[in-house]
Order: sequence, then C-alpha cells, then structure tokens
Amino acid sequence: MPVLSPETTQIVVALLAALSIGGVLVAAFYSRVSHRSESQKRFANIAAQDSSTSRRAATSETGRKQAIESTLRELEEKQKFRAGAKPSLVNRMRQAGLSWSKQTYYTVCLMAGAGSFVGVLGLFNVSALPAVGFGIAGGLLLPHLYVNARRNKRFKGFAAEFPNAVDVIVRGVKAGLPLVDCLRIISTEAQEPVRSEFRTIVEDQTLGMPIDQAVQRLSERVPLAEANFFAIVVGLQSRTGGSLSETLGNLSKVLRERKKMQAKIKAMSSEAKASAGIIGSLPVVVTMLVYLTSPDYITLLFTTGTGQITLAASLAWMGVGIFIMRQMINFDF
Repeated sequence: MPVLSPETTQIVVALLAALSIGGVLVAAFYSRVSHRSESQKRFANIAAQDSSTSRRAATSETGRKQAIESTLRELEEKQKFRAGAKPSLVNRMRQAGLSWSKQTYYTVCLMAGAGSFVGVLGLFNVSALPAVGFGIAGGLLLPHLYVNARRNKRFKGFAAEFPNAVDVIVRGVKAGLPLVDCLRIISTEAQEPVRSEFRTIVEDQTLGMPIDQAVQRLSERVPLAEANFFAIVVGLQSRTGGSLSETLGNLSKVLRERKKMQAKIKAMSSEAKASAGIIGSLPVVVTMLVYLTSPDYITLLFTTGTGQITLAASLAWMGVGIFIMRQMINFDF
C-alpha cells in the first residue's frame, strides 16, 4: 500500500472530522428542519386556498352584481312599458274596486246623461239644445269622475296600509316563515285594499305562478311607487338571492319616510291651497250674491251679446288663473 504523506493525512482527517460533525448536526436537527419545511408547505397550501377562495368570491360577487344589474334593467324596461300604456276602462274600474262590466258602465253613463238633461231642463228652464249639451257632458264626465275618485281613494288607502304589511313580512321572515306564508297572513289580517290585493297574489302563486311574477302583477294592478319598490325587491331577491328581511326592512323605512315627507309637504302647502281656493271661488260667490240681491243688474251678462262675450272671456281668464295656481301648489312627491 502506498504511504500517505503527513499533509495528505491531515487533510483526510480534517475531511472525516467535518463529515462526522455534519452528520451529527443533521441527525440532531433533522426533525426540526423537516417539520419547518412541512409547515411552510402547509402555510403555502393554505395561502393558495385562500387566494383561490378570494378569487372565487370575487368572481361570484361580480356575477351577482351583473345579475342584479341585468334584473334591474329588465324591471326598468317593464316599468317604462307599463308607465307609457294607459290603463283600459276595465282596469280602471278594477283599480277603483268596482266590479262593473263595460255594459254596466255604459248604462251608468246613459243614466247620468238623462239625469243631467232632465235636471238642467227642469231647474234652469233652458231650451232643449243647451240641455242636450249638458246631458252629453254629464253622461261622459260624471261616471269618469266617479271612477277616478274611487280609484284615487283606494290608492291612498293602499299607500297608508302598505308599510304595515311590509313590516309583517319582515317580522315573519326573521322568525323563519316562508315568504308565501307571510303573504297569506297579510291576505287575511290586513286592512282593505291591501288585503284583497295580497289575496290575489296568494291565489296567483297557488295556481303555479312564480312569486316574483305574482308580485309584479301587484304593481300593474296598483300603479304606485310603493308597489313598484316591493316588486323590484322581491324580484331581485328571487333571482339573485340576499337577505330579504334586511332589504324589506330598508324598504319599510323608505316608505315611512316618504309618508312623513308627504305629510310635511301637505302641511306646508295647506295655506297656499286655502288661499287658491278662496281666490278661485270668490268670483262665483260674488256673482251668486249679486244675483240674489240685484238680479236685474247681473242678468245683463246672460241676456246681452256684450255681456255673454264678457262672461266667456272672464271664464277663460279664470280658468287660466286656476290652472296656474294649481300648477304652483301641486307638489309631485
């Protein structure tokens, strides 16, 4: 065997010592090093899962926003289409709470026209031609005004009772009841006309119509902002999900704030309306008083040509003034 030199022997011994020390260190700290690497791998996996979860959440949130925007756009188009179309005679009578048919309405028009003709002919002792004109005007206007008055009164009652119905739905949903059961409770416990309208919603849903479409028909039967808000909220919740109780709770607050604002506007404009009523009725009252006290003095307006022209011009200017005052005190809210 070859004999190593002392320098080579020292180098070999140093290498062996270094390898021995390195082996001892690896044996002593291997578990900690390997455990740290596994922990780092685990942390890396968790971070990757979190990033993927956040990406999925962001994607789902973006998809939900897009779904909400498309639903709102569709509902707005439907609202514009319904707003542009005037309700038919049958729908107007339905909105007024009347169960008349077209034949019944036309019969009422004939009766109102005949009553106006006979009343004008008997009370004012005028000729037949003006009486016929009054009869036609009465037959056309009186039933129309009656239906409009009933319709507006019913809408006011619905707007006054509707926030209470929304509160019932909010409490029922928070208690765990389905939306249909809450609507059924309102259809039996609420005040008219809310009760009958929600009964129609429940009947439509029972026949198989989706709840969002049944609620959309409510906004068609009752063309008010409150019903439109409710239809939009239910339509969005049925298509995109979300907390229905929280959304309807916010809707209830909005409706009550609108009601408070309406009361404030009515109180602030009452003085202007009273002044306009006094100014508009003053010429008519003065004319009647002068006719009662000095009939020969005021009848010149009806018997002479100049008086008739003056009376017609005065009525036209009074109509213009009443229209301007109405536009000044008519607040849209």
